[in-house]
Amino acid sequence: MTNLLQPHQVSEDERLLELAREVLDIEAAAVRDVKSRLGASFLAAHHMIYATKGRVVVTGMGKSGHVGNKIASTLASTGTPAFFMHPAEASHGDLGMITADDVVIAISYSGESEEIGRILPLIKRRGAKVIAITGRADSTLARESDVHLDARVEKEACPLNLAPTASTTATLALGDALAVALLESRGFGSDEFAQHHPGGALGRKLLVHVADVMRKGAQLPRSREDDALLPTVLDEMSAKGIGMTCIVDANDRLLGIFTDGDLRRALEKRDSLKGLKARDVMHRNPTTIAPDRLAAEAAQILEKGLGGRLPVVAEGKLVGAITFHDLLAAKVV
Repeated sequence: MTNLLQPHQVSEDERLLELAREVLDIEAAAVRDVKSRLGASFLAAHHMIYATKGRVVVTGMGKSGHVGNKIASTLASTGTPAFFMHPAEASHGDLGMITADDVVIAISYSGESEEIGRILPLIKRRGAKVIAITGRADSTLARESDVHLDARVEKEACPLNLAPTASTTATLALGDALAVALLESRGFGSDEFAQHHPGGALGRKLLVHVADVMRKGAQLPRSREDDALLPTVLDEMSAKGIGMTCIVDANDRLLGIFTDGDLRRALEKRDSLKGLKARDVMHRNPTTIAPDRLAAEAAQILEKGLGGRLPVVAEGKLVGAITFHDLLAAKVV
């Protein structure tokens, strides 16, 4: 195919790609530098938030405010009650949201934000603790805080070294590190995470169980081991349309499964299937799943290659079957 780009266009594209790579290198280096400085102050911030009986109030102006909003959201979704308070609105009544039991995370790279500086004495007067995230340890905000987290960067990714870029990335990563450390200390697991994310794809993966989507009752392909001749088994398998039937005893205990793959193998080994019973050709000890397991776990098992269907067993008894198509229909995968 003819390259329609002119030489000068190729050169410009290469320059832009190189600039983009440099931005990512600078921001990655900024995060690594913050990592290298983690220590006692980070642990002090963690312990302060973990011990508080109140909430975490995150505040910041401009780009720091956008980052703070995300940090508050991450904290709240991982088990630490938190919300964002705009510092300019705080002096117009929103300070009433802060109590003596709260911890305030104040973000300002310079540490000299006028809006935060105006409300800082009022926050401290209320008795709330203050964690400052700044790029200057000698700033007003850093000096007046109970704990200071150092988010300084060598330079911004902006070619003018003006627009907050590397510094906001480093601050955001520091907030994530704090949220994850708190999550670990709280023993916050997938069940709690699901309760905080009931909607969308996360909710479906974390809240939908096998019992919610499995085939059961008249939809469940089932054949008795003691009297099921192979033609009868094939009729049941065809009628239920999932390429499998479950072989059970008189008490519905699962003994094995028979699939369309087993049928092909039986035909390869025998000239005739006449007189064969299910027990003669079934696959014994099949992989199963319990009805109270997450549907996402069933997806993980099926993705390993089990023909796209899985018997569901409770206390040894067959209670259902689930297919990859069922999981797709439920939007679990």
